[in-house]
Amino acid sequence: MANKRLKAAQAKVNGDQAYGLDEAIALVKGNATAKFDETIEISLNLGIDPRHADQMVRGFVSLPNGTGKTLRVGVFARGAKAEEAQAAGADVVGAEDLMEKVQAGEIAFDRCIATPDMMALVGRLGKILGPRGLMPNPKLGTVTMDVKGAIEAVKAGQVEYRAEKAGIVHAGVGKASFDAAKLAENVRAFVDAVQKARPSGAKGTYLKKAGLSSTMGPGVTLDVSAFAG
Repeated sequence: MANKRLKAAQAKVNGDQAYGLDEAIALVKGNATAKFDETIEISLNLGIDPRHADQMVRGFVSLPNGTGKTLRVGVFARGAKAEEAQAAGADVVGAEDLMEKVQAGEIAFDRCIATPDMMALVGRLGKILGPRGLMPNPKLGTVTMDVKGAIEAVKAGQVEYRAEKAGIVHAGVGKASFDAAKLAENVRAFVDAVQKARPSGAKGTYLKKAGLSSTMGPGVTLDVSAFAG
């Protein structure tokens, strides 16, 4: 049944055509016919080689309409900052106790924030958190004294992006149930953030290809000229 549904969805998409954003969103939403609220995902093929430090693309962007998904936040902090984290809605807060849980394989968070004084402790977890993309980083705003602001940003729909080996960046930008105009706003905000993050080592065409898809639906190629500038 799933294959039959996917073939029917693919038949509606011209694989040789690059679609305008509004038309692409309409197609992707129309093809999101699973029994759950599918995530709408964007993929950007960038003209970079992430193996070189001066061509790495990574950062966060707060989507204007959120993602439709609530992320769990873990915070390494002590004292007043730990209390601030709990009051701001962090899902897990701790110091040595939280470190021990992580070392035991109990990672009950999707984003990790730490106050600067905790980094000596958190640094011991690099081999565990690093490969999962969870290591706090001051450049990304996840090592900060503004614990409340960092947590609120994550809960409001902040999305992390990071280029993979082939120079591809992808992220969820909403749900199929979102209004088309809100999805379009989110897509533009995401693409704009990635374009502003163009690294100094990138030469030639930066945004080479872009596509939209839903969790269970076929991909739709976007006309990247719409994002020029």
